[in-house]
Amino acid sequence: MSLEEIRVVVVVYLAVITPIVALVVGKKHLPDWVPLIYLGSVLGCAVGWELWFNYGWIDGDPVDVRRAMALNIWLPKSINWLMNSLADGGAICLGGLWLMWLVSGKDSAVFKSWHWGAFGVLLAWCVGQNIIVELFLYHDQLANGKVLSWAPLAPTGPYFNPTLYELNDRSVRLQTQIPWLVFPFLLYQAVIMATRKITVKPLPTLD
Repeated sequence: MSLEEIRVVVVVYLAVITPIVALVVGKKHLPDWVPLIYLGSVLGCAVGWELWFNYGWIDGDPVDVRRAMALNIWLPKSINWLMNSLADGGAICLGGLWLMWLVSGKDSAVFKSWHWGAFGVLLAWCVGQNIIVELFLYHDQLANGKVLSWAPLAPTGPYFNPTLYELNDRSVRLQTQIPWLVFPFLLYQAVIMATRKITVKPLPTLD
């Protein structure tokens, strides 16, 4: 097992475990909507693209064909989609919301109504991390000639998938960027809806 493969495994497991630990430890200090958004994000990422990319359901190669055998041992195909979805929902989605809140001066108002400046931070985080992942973490399984399935949140599929950027023979392609261009809009709107629904009930009166 190479050092690069070890790095992939460590990063994935940390991206899954760290947010779960943070949710459990900080439960009393987090808004009530956070666990709901976490679970919704995991489900959205799984159904939106991770399951499809993992199994190659429509005109794609399954993940175990696209990567080294060592990774298939430590990240079996049967759980790979779940691990990626958990990392997406935790490290990326919740991490992006935390960063958005931090950059906005820790103003919780950004979760109650749409703020384009705050959303710009969330979008930049989601797209930026995905570019880094594609160039430095999953570059082998996303290399040219390794085909990803069509997915609901990657509707252009492998049929229209131009290269957007290249670095040292590694490429960033359209198909893998689309989910993270679309999902932040859904995520932010879901947060706003959740904060409006989860309110503190007023104390009963003695009339």
